[in-house]
Amino acid sequence: MSADWYPGIRAFCQHWSHAQTLQSTFATLEQTFEQEQDACIDAAKAIVECACRVIIKTLDDPLDSKQPTESNPSLAKLLGIATKMLKLGQIRHRAFADLIKDYNKLADSLRVLRNEAGTVSHGRDGFITKLSIHYRRAAILAADAIVTFLHEAYLEQELDPLLTLEPYDRFELSNEAIDKHTALVVNEDQEYGFLSVKVLLPNGDEIPLSIEPSRLLFGIDRQAYKAALSACRDAELMESETVESL
Repeated sequence: MSADWYPGIRAFCQHWSHAQTLQSTFATLEQTFEQEQDACIDAAKAIVECACRVIIKTLDDPLDSKQPTESNPSLAKLLGIATKMLKLGQIRHRAFADLIKDYNKLADSLRVLRNEAGTVSHGRDGFITKLSIHYRRAAILAADAIVTFLHEAYLEQELDPLLTLEPYDRFELSNEAIDKHTALVVNEDQEYGFLSVKVLLPNGDEIPLSIEPSRLLFGIDRQAYKAALSACRDAELMESETVESL
């Protein structure tokens, strides 16, 4: 079967390419769907749940949290919270309100199909007759519709840098504005080896920053961090050998 059945899921997974668990689940979806295995329903459900949880965690306000309190909330509940956070439920149009309800029904239907998938999902003993290819396709289509609906609405949101799970590169316009209108004054703290920086803002304010070499390397260039760590360990070893020889 063609991957054209789930373009929205693919787009969502490409956007969150740095999420390794999601990428592993997506690989399972592709493989099991192509092999016509019922496990693709389980993988599709997991991706829908992931999309809901990412949106909830990214957009949630700690001062007025909407995070579900139960340990294992239903998929329909997660979808309901996500759509509220995306402010999709605030559109006052009956047809759109019905559409939201239908997506919740799709979520519940996907859960039922997933539960019927048998031993892969719940480890039940014995062999259960596989679902027909039509049910697998229906589950994939429903999952793709939900993920597309959520992801496209999410892309229109203005994210809070303090809460987002998105990497630096996703804030291109904001980054350009800051780089254009700010300046850096750099001073090295010789006593501790820290890097001291003042960020000069266009309104005349200053933001002082102080950062350890290790934190700077770890955040910007992991390969450089690894090289520095190797050199520093060699230096510590030489210092230890020098002390022992005295």
